[in-house]
Amino acid sequence: MKLLSAQQCQQWDAYTMQHEPIASIDLMERAGLKCTEWLIEHKYNEMPMLVFCGKGNNGGDGLVIARLMIEAGAAVTVYILEYGSKGTDDFQRNLEKLHRLSKDIHFIQSPAAFPVIERESLVIDALFGTGLNRPLHDLAAALAEHINQSNAKLIAIDVPSGMPVDNFFVDAPVLRAHRTLTFQSLKYAFLLPEYGKYTGDITVLNIGLMSSFLSTIDAKTELIEQQDAASILKQRDRFSHKGTYGHALLMAGHEGQMGAAILASKACLRSGVGKLTVLVPQAQLPVIQTAVPEAMALPRERGLPVFNGLATVGMGPGMSFMKGTTECIETLLELYKRPMVFDADAFTYFEMQKEALSQIPSGSLLTPHPKEFDRLFGTNENSFQRQQKAIALSAEYPFIIILKGHYTLIAANGKGWFNTTGNAGMAKGGSGDALTGILTALLAQGYEPLKAAKLGVYLHGLAGDLALEQQTMETLLPSDLIESLATAFRTIRVT
Repeated sequence: MKLLSAQQCQQWDAYTMQHEPIASIDLMERAGLKCTEWLIEHKYNEMPMLVFCGKGNNGGDGLVIARLMIEAGAAVTVYILEYGSKGTDDFQRNLEKLHRLSKDIHFIQSPAAFPVIERESLVIDALFGTGLNRPLHDLAAALAEHINQSNAKLIAIDVPSGMPVDNFFVDAPVLRAHRTLTFQSLKYAFLLPEYGKYTGDITVLNIGLMSSFLSTIDAKTELIEQQDAASILKQRDRFSHKGTYGHALLMAGHEGQMGAAILASKACLRSGVGKLTVLVPQAQLPVIQTAVPEAMALPRERGLPVFNGLATVGMGPGMSFMKGTTECIETLLELYKRPMVFDADAFTYFEMQKEALSQIPSGSLLTPHPKEFDRLFGTNENSFQRQQKAIALSAEYPFIIILKGHYTLIAANGKGWFNTTGNAGMAKGGSGDALTGILTALLAQGYEPLKAAKLGVYLHGLAGDLALEQQTMETLLPSDLIESLATAFRTIRVT
């Protein structure tokens, strides 16, 4: 699913109006009706309701909701932010309709007109929508602060007021919603952790915008959904053998950090690799061979082994920098030109040797968390800036950046894809090691790097979600995630 810019959101409306065809005011009525149906379904018509409207089309949506909720028997008071200009045509027409039904309509021209908002009231935020292109200021900012201080339940229509769709406003006021009823699709801003506290739970309402519009536009960012993963996942040939699915090398583990090597190895094997060799310190050979008997193991002190037909290499989990580690990395970068996976301690090497970034083979997968990304590529002030930098860097370098987070970003060729699976229970040490193993296995099996990245992060998050059927977010462990990979593969395959 494409993530649209503010301009593209408006173009989608216009496309639908032209091709359905439907008048703009009727499309507004449809959007307001969908919101009203949701509100009534969830019994919000039983609460006193305060609807705050701007004078644009988002405000027009709010007026439709107010009228329909009054007709459904709700007690509704409407407050319109007055800033000295006439509303849009559709806003004005809906205001006329509402005036015929209610006299409880108030215009806010100064803070003195701010209403008292009781805690038991429901606030509908229809002040500003996707067209907002600057931070709230003056009266609008003061009203947002007043509403936020009320602690009443707040439902935002399309986007919380003050939140840009495809940008980030530093230290700017945003209405804090308990739920956002957004139209047709998620918005980029909803994926930013800094804005997560403002959206609340998100419900996407289908208001009948024509899906054919999406094929007419190019979007810089997209969502990875289950059908995308299903289209990537390969079927296995019944006449295949272990050589069919590749021989992978994992360079991982160190004294006190062998858990990372074990988790990465198990995830790699559970993700379909044909054969796995793990390069660990000599003293840790018994650990890895006892914990993961399906893997072969070699001592890292002997240097990088020479393998004929090695499909890929994954390095970093719990690796640390012992004698010979740097030499192994340097040899790999010099001699091995197939896509690899780099994680965790591998980034320490690149942090010390920035020029080595240019030696990373084309199609390789880098999986930094935000702090690792900043150490490699420079400090960022917020997630939006970091994500935009990752996308820009992916056009400059031939590797793929997998920027880990709740909505993990895959940046490649100047575009971005956000993952839609995963949960807060995965916020534990070891989850990233499992991802490294999954990605290494997919590369070894011959998946194209970008497809391996998309399928890998989706599988990783889905396995974490499925593990919650037996666990809670507090008790979920990376090993539970790995054990759920079978169900994750099965779930995708039946799509």
